[in-house]
Amino acid sequence: MTQENIAVIVLAAGMGTRMKSVTPKVLHPLAGRPMVNHLLDTVSALEPQRVVVVVGPDMDAVAKAVQPHATVIQTERLGTGHAVAQALPALAGFSGTVLVLYGDTPLITRPTLDAMLACRRAAPYPAVVVLGFRPQDGGQYGRLVVDVAGGLDAIVEHADATPEQRALTLCNSGVMAIDGDRLAGLIGRVGNANRKGEYYLTDIVALARADGAACGVVEGAADELLGVNSRAELAVAEAILQNRLRRTHMDNGATLSDPASVYFCWDTKLGQDVSVAPNVVFGPGVTVADGVEIRAFSHLEGTTVATQAIIGPFARLRPGAEIGAGTHIGNFVEIKQSIIGAGAKINHLAYVGDAHVGAASNVGAGTITCNYDGFGKFITEIGAGAFIGSNSSLVAPVKIGDGAVIGAGSVITKEVKAGALAVARGTQMELPGWADRFRARKQVKTAAKTDKE
Repeated sequence: MTQENIAVIVLAAGMGTRMKSVTPKVLHPLAGRPMVNHLLDTVSALEPQRVVVVVGPDMDAVAKAVQPHATVIQTERLGTGHAVAQALPALAGFSGTVLVLYGDTPLITRPTLDAMLACRRAAPYPAVVVLGFRPQDGGQYGRLVVDVAGGLDAIVEHADATPEQRALTLCNSGVMAIDGDRLAGLIGRVGNANRKGEYYLTDIVALARADGAACGVVEGAADELLGVNSRAELAVAEAILQNRLRRTHMDNGATLSDPASVYFCWDTKLGQDVSVAPNVVFGPGVTVADGVEIRAFSHLEGTTVATQAIIGPFARLRPGAEIGAGTHIGNFVEIKQSIIGAGAKINHLAYVGDAHVGAASNVGAGTITCNYDGFGKFITEIGAGAFIGSNSSLVAPVKIGDGAVIGAGSVITKEVKAGALAVARGTQMELPGWADRFRARKQVKTAAKTDKE
């Protein structure tokens, strides 16, 4: 048994009633991705020959989310042993180790699964390897009874345990690595003579021991084996995963000045020497190159940021934003579906949507690209080295040529040629003494009203 095939069964048919949601439990997101997909991503690193996900009736959304992996339906929810039985036809002809995992236990890591597989490969080649853990409160968990040689002697359910057994701290996670050649025979003998009338996967340990086969146990970290059954547990799992992501990014060369206040998505990519200030949030699809500074309270989603750019504080980069090298995107600036050229500066209070902004251009405070007419979106093109004065409105579709200057407060509706100055605002009119006369009239009227009262 120096090397063997691997198959995976993921149990994901639970209704998740404690979540109080129309969304299936395993589709609730962690770091922007359904929890079951976190588990499947970990599993994929093992390069399994087969992966089968057991879902419940009317769980088409789960089946779609786990594609291209096969799914089978557990029509009646009759326990974990019954769920595994539904997957057996999809494993016909398979020989190797079958991992049984849970879609609502998404934080298990590759090293833990590797340890279980290594236990299966080592003498005395156990028929079943169970993953144990030591929670702070063992509560209602089943206890793992280990023999003097370190093998697994039995799983004792809490309700059936003696006081001495309940005092054991090693608990059953439910995760198993099972000899695929024995699995069908063991599952076929699992009965339901218990208070719930269900078929428990844990019974295969006693059956394997009765056959004279060894069973093993591997201990995992408690935070890997958190089962997510409620919104509160989902929040706990999110916190654990965020801490992992923060550590990963710092280990890879990013600086987080206040790690606990920075939130990542599962697919966030940060280059080396990226600096992230407090209270920054990364949504899905963000790639940040080397040497970028992201200042406090910025939000990035669906965007790429090139080297040496400065983002924020209080910047919002929305999907489709492509930020060039050395750009400055400053306070309360929102960028959407726009390409910002290298060295451009958009430093204050601006909205740039559906635009191409040329290299080394400057977009002044209060500028907006008027990209939407109520029916369609239109493009604004700003040439390289252009200067857009403060409080300008660029009504798309419109083009500003290279090096052009737009006077502050302009509403630009027509093309501006390269190198030109465009000013489009109302003519200033002045009436000498008007303000003084206005105030005097108001004061007379106020005094007359007071006398009448």
